[in-house]
Amino acid sequence: MKKDNKKVVFWLLTGCTLIFIMVVVGGITRLTHSGLSISNYKLISGTIPPMNDVEWQTAFDLYKQYPEYQKLNNTFTIQDFKDIYFWEWLHRVIGRFIGLVFFVPFVYFLMRKQLSKPTIKKSLILLTLGAFQGFLGWYMVKSGLVDNPDVSHYRLAAHLTTAFITCAYTFWVALDIIFPTRKQIQKGFRNFLRVCLGLLILQIIYGAFVAGLDAGFIHNHWPMMSEGKFIHETVYIEQEPLFKNFIEGKSGVQFIHRILAYIITVLIFTIWYKSRRMTLDKYQSKAIIYLFIMVGIQFLLGVFTILFQVPVWLGVAHQIAAFFLLGTMTFTLHRFSK
Repeated sequence: MKKDNKKVVFWLLTGCTLIFIMVVVGGITRLTHSGLSISNYKLISGTIPPMNDVEWQTAFDLYKQYPEYQKLNNTFTIQDFKDIYFWEWLHRVIGRFIGLVFFVPFVYFLMRKQLSKPTIKKSLILLTLGAFQGFLGWYMVKSGLVDNPDVSHYRLAAHLTTAFITCAYTFWVALDIIFPTRKQIQKGFRNFLRVCLGLLILQIIYGAFVAGLDAGFIHNHWPMMSEGKFIHETVYIEQEPLFKNFIEGKSGVQFIHRILAYIITVLIFTIWYKSRRMTLDKYQSKAIIYLFIMVGIQFLLGVFTILFQVPVWLGVAHQIAAFFLLGTMTFTLHRFSK
């Protein structure tokens, strides 16, 4: 049978879809403050939720031993606990399912000799990224089980960004099979796309910082951070030393997230403008148009998310748009790579 066939492409794109679903559920889990509802990790038995009143009470009693219940949710009833338990449980189950979807077909294709050597190497990288992503999820949860009833925003950023990168790389591997040959393009334009991709990943990291620090609930004005102030004074006086304001201060992190949004939007507009003077094939043309549209949608969603103080549906929509923007950027760079 032909190597790197349609079944392999379907497998990879299914993986992308599942990662997308996991990111959406992860966003809901974060925005509903459900991420610390399950304080232990059981790879096999953890896939089955509590099935009766006794098991639910045992799970609730375990939750009561940790800071989130003791400091924030000590008025919770068992029904309140069930509501937040559901999202974290679903998030973890999807993660396990993704592991099976990546590993089992990979072994099957490997045994049937349906993978080329380059695809085998790339698939091993994907499996490593997936395993690392699972580790980061538990490592993130652990940070909220000690004293502070909230996860480290650094660990949250690592967990979220790895998910985005894993999906983008899975998509890239699928594109390598779908488009085995690519058009030579001027290096300057390709490098410009690479810079934009790097800044987009940095923006995703800062989006996770904003989520982890709940920085979207302050400075709910636009384009100013507050009435008459483009830069609020807390941006540079909240933390000591100064640089910590931009990685740990709520105001500073939100400010960087805003500025990066402006920069990326201008860069993608520039990409679109430059491309008008180039001879492009249909995929390259469509890629740039979609990129231009997606950055506009994402920018508007970011503005509304701030103005309306991060309602769950808008926060999730903003994260979904970031996912599709990264996917569109990945496709665009692929079509302009040698």
